[in-house]
Amino acid sequence: MGKLVPALAFGACAASIDFDGALAILAANARPLGKESVSLADAGGRHLAAPVVARIDAPRRDCAAMDGHAVRDADLNGGTIILRSRGTSYAGAAEPGAISAGETWRVMTGAPLPHGSDRVVMIEHCRHRGELVVLDAPPLGKPHVRKAGSDFLAGDELLAAGTRMTPARMVVAAAADRAEVEVWRTPRILLVATGDEIVAPGCASHMRSAIPDSLSLAIGQLCTSTGAEVVASLRLPDNEQAIAEAQQEALADVVVVIGGASRGDRDFGRSAFVSLGLDVAFADVAMKPGKPVWYGRLAQTHVLGLPGNPTAALTVARLFLSPLIASLSGGAISDALPWQLRRATKPMPANGPREAFLCASLSYEGAAICDRQDASGQAALALADCLVRRPPNAPAVAAGGLVPVLPLC
Repeated sequence: MGKLVPALAFGACAASIDFDGALAILAANARPLGKESVSLADAGGRHLAAPVVARIDAPRRDCAAMDGHAVRDADLNGGTIILRSRGTSYAGAAEPGAISAGETWRVMTGAPLPHGSDRVVMIEHCRHRGELVVLDAPPLGKPHVRKAGSDFLAGDELLAAGTRMTPARMVVAAAADRAEVEVWRTPRILLVATGDEIVAPGCASHMRSAIPDSLSLAIGQLCTSTGAEVVASLRLPDNEQAIAEAQQEALADVVVVIGGASRGDRDFGRSAFVSLGLDVAFADVAMKPGKPVWYGRLAQTHVLGLPGNPTAALTVARLFLSPLIASLSGGAISDALPWQLRRATKPMPANGPREAFLCASLSYEGAAICDRQDASGQAALALADCLVRRPPNAPAVAAGGLVPVLPLC
């Protein structure tokens, strides 16, 4: 990678950049990590580093699209038609030869057609009399024949580089006769949760001054669901040296620091990495919640700082960490942030001077913002499954108005 683009000095004035500007900086600095070949079985969710090109035609020969009888259109002259059956053809069998005038072959779906046939008559339109097949009337409509190469030909590019491998696209790659595909490497993530007060879930009830670490598992799940690998998850006190040494705990492409992002006396999340030579790309974004978010690079390692407040941290992780992982994995920012316009199911108040990302619930009718929008809240997240984006100083939205919506998880 080249020089960080662009750099912002540590300690710059609060809210010195807006969300779109911060996202553009992230995109400019996040590049795919490297290529590797994997088996198709392991390619799910990965982004292709090279196109998938078909090795064979599909279908490989003319074949039946229905169970029925292969016939010649020239024999279908109207009225009752009687044809002599020459045999049966099954999928995967050798080609059955050819049919002549007045002959037919029984064919199953996917079976090769005899030479000379150009139509399959569905079995429900045929009557059998020993070796004879009787059609009471000429069939109409589709011929129910899949011509050789009608789906794709050997040498066709079926999946472009950058495509994310979904179950549907794995069908395509397998049909192209590809056992392996070339993909971009997935990022390795180190999670560092900071705070003297946080303890593992299940332990806080035994310590009066402790609170459960409600974020590490959630952020880790967001990472893995986006395609990254969490190589380590640390829970550290508010100690600048301990936080700085965390970088040495695992070989990571991305370090996510949870907490210690603000300007309190014991907020060491950012300063700990600055002491190691971190180039800060942006810090303090004009957004609500999540204003203290920061991002930079320590040599080749990307470092993202999340606020300690749970709703703010999860919101920022969705808006910055998911796109960062997608970009490092060979995807696009837009793939990770699929905003859609949905109708508000109840009125939304006017917004203040900072861009807001409001927790909301999504239904068939549209989106409804949660009643409580508290950056430190947690209970409301039980109902939230999307974010509603509200521009700075946006006017109130009446029920039925359109608002941008993003799935939260």
